[in-house]
Amino acid sequence: MLDALGLDISADAWAALALWAGGVGAAALGGAAAHVVLFAILRRLTRRTEGSADTSAVRHLSAPAWLLLPVAGALMVAPPGDALPIVGVARHALVLALIYAVAWALVALTYVADDLVRERWDIRHADNLHARKVQTKVRIFRKVAVSLVIVLAVAAALMTFPAARQLGASILASAGIAGLVVGLAARPLLSNLIAGVQIALTETLNIDDVVIVKGEWGRIEEIASTYVVVRIWDLRRLVVPINFFVEEPFENWTRTTADLLGTVFIHCDYTVPVDDVRRELKRILDDSGDLWDGKSWGLVVTDATERTMTLRALMSAADSSKAWDLRCRVREKLIDYLQREHPDALPRLRAETLTAPGDGAHHHAR
Repeated sequence: MLDALGLDISADAWAALALWAGGVGAAALGGAAAHVVLFAILRRLTRRTEGSADTSAVRHLSAPAWLLLPVAGALMVAPPGDALPIVGVARHALVLALIYAVAWALVALTYVADDLVRERWDIRHADNLHARKVQTKVRIFRKVAVSLVIVLAVAAALMTFPAARQLGASILASAGIAGLVVGLAARPLLSNLIAGVQIALTETLNIDDVVIVKGEWGRIEEIASTYVVVRIWDLRRLVVPINFFVEEPFENWTRTTADLLGTVFIHCDYTVPVDDVRRELKRILDDSGDLWDGKSWGLVVTDATERTMTLRALMSAADSSKAWDLRCRVREKLIDYLQREHPDALPRLRAETLTAPGDGAHHHAR
């Protein structure tokens, strides 16, 4: 087996191998010790700044550094691959580990940037439109960056194999058919990635936006590189391909601002005193606490049929959730008011009986 690896059974070969293994092992242990000391110091320095970017960097970079520092130390002392064939194999493995560690660290840095943006632009505040726009852009570009890092890392790892380089040349030689097949297979993925970048640039959709998608009311919970998760009002999750929001129409209730106008329609008899109902609406809104933002309100007759007329109560609210609760409250209170104060103004079917000459009676309903 040793002969198959090209390792001569000689004292010089064993001495060179032992020297190489000892140096690499010592360097790897030195890198691990450096990681322990370095991150212990960093954690102590950042203990007073919990939640800051420094703390996030220490938390996310600690794991990839466990691999990066020992591998980098081992490569610095490893002899060239032509010293011994088995040493060349081991050095190649260290190069692959280094590529993986660097890619891991770059991905961790994207999470550090995400944490920094979450802390700087917090969406838990009431007026969070700008923060939601910034977070949406950063999250989409972070996912695109992670995908790019993974692709580049895989390409770099494959390029370390001579056979892979020859395969790449063969693929380039037959790029016509191969490019067509790969293009067709990757079209859904690429279209979704491009759609994500387009959404980030045009700001048509942001994290925590209130939307109507496929007839469902919900909030944007997650924007991934290829899909969007909508948290529906009953806590179901609607997963939609991200290119849907580029190719299909949808309602965005918080595109530029979160405040909304809510409406309540009441069908009444023609005898209803509209001015009294209007004053009652104002009283209900004044007693609704923070559900009504005080910006606008009104009550008008919007329709009149042969039996009833329609009153439309208009009111404003700071966001969609408050608008929904306010509409329900106004609807309940107005119906209760009509039942108590003006029961004759509720919708009714009138009937009139006319007595005709003779024994019978004719009944007319209207």
